[in-house]
Amino acid sequence: MVDPNETVCYCAGVARASIVDAIADGAKTLTDIQQMTGAGIGSRCKELNPKGACCHSDIRAILQVESGPQDEPSCGCSCGCGEPGSTC
Repeated sequence: MVDPNETVCYCAGVARASIVDAIADGAKTLTDIQQMTGAGIGSRCKELNPKGACCHSDIRAILQVESGPQDEPSCGCSCGCGEPGSTC
């Protein structure tokens, strides 16, 4: 079972439940989630996230589960994970 209190964005301290709530309130893209919750706009991902990576892939996975596949190609992460060779 998924923990709604699980932290997804460690830079901003945003939990899964906040992202799901934003989707229920109309968020359809990563950019919408960023604007509505503040998740995914930090720059200390590799330092703060236990996965050592940006949370964008986790946010996109939640979006896909909650509302279907997304077609948003650019990362836009301020931590630099969108650079060539990144997994964002």
